[in-house]
Amino acid sequence: MVKPNPTPNPKAELPKERIAKRLSRAGVASRREAERMIEAGRVSVNGRVLSTAAFTVTERDKIEVDGKPLAAKEPPRLWRYHKPPGLVTTHKDERGRKTVFEMLPKDLGRVISVGRLDLTSEGLLLLTNDGELARQLELPSTGFSRRYRARAYGRTTQEKLDTLKEGIEIDGVKTGPIEATLESAKGDNVWVEVMIREGKNREVRRALETLDLKVNRLIRTSYGPFQLLSLKRGAVEEVKAKSLRDQLGHLVDMPEPVEPKRRPPKRGSHASAKRNQPGKQVNAKRPPPKKAQGGRKSGPPRGKASRGGQTFGPGKGR
Repeated sequence: MVKPNPTPNPKAELPKERIAKRLSRAGVASRREAERMIEAGRVSVNGRVLSTAAFTVTERDKIEVDGKPLAAKEPPRLWRYHKPPGLVTTHKDERGRKTVFEMLPKDLGRVISVGRLDLTSEGLLLLTNDGELARQLELPSTGFSRRYRARAYGRTTQEKLDTLKEGIEIDGVKTGPIEATLESAKGDNVWVEVMIREGKNREVRRALETLDLKVNRLIRTSYGPFQLLSLKRGAVEEVKAKSLRDQLGHLVDMPEPVEPKRRPPKRGSHASAKRNQPGKQVNAKRPPPKKAQGGRKSGPPRGKASRGGQTFGPGKGR
């Protein structure tokens, strides 16, 4: 005997999460920015304005930001963006400089960046609508590598670059391993490929400065499994949902794609009418070829080829 499913209890306790995390997951802002918004009195829960981020919410709570209801959470999405130099990776710059988000297409909606690239740096910048996904990608424990190509003024050798492998100390803080490979040297400039896994503030530039190399161009070429490739400067391209789920499905919940149902052809359509024509044979076999006089098929004799009025049979060549 199969027991019926118990009736769900409306008073059952729902899972709770920090308000800053809830805002981050909704794509409003990063956790740190959400905490600042809460401290500024811009967030309310069930009509009560919050003054601290030490507050938990459930799915039943009514959350408002700047007096507007928090939108329902959308599935996580990710974009590749080729950041040009001269843009600040922030939503609003106090010094009035152009920002990355001002240059994005208007129909992209509100997105946040995965990490940052400084003003003069260029290359791959990941954008997402999901704050939790951005946080997971930024965590050093996730282990995603960041690769750069750096052009620097000065001279060096591979032996000197190898000294960065064990990490170095910058302003009293130890960095993780830094892999640097000398690509080429021309005049007073060298090209170096650099791989890091933590991405501290200006880490690549400051690490190369310890080797007397002054970086004058820095291009990020990849972030984890996502690469810049041939994406044009200033262009933005969304990562396909399947690739996103395959690469990052272990970090955040991602719904399975829903395949559209195929509709059967309507009656009276061209295809069905053609099949139902009276006297029309569908997939009828073709009649056998007619035989030539003499009881054989037309054409040259089997095993022989006719060329230029002469016949070449087996054992005879030109």
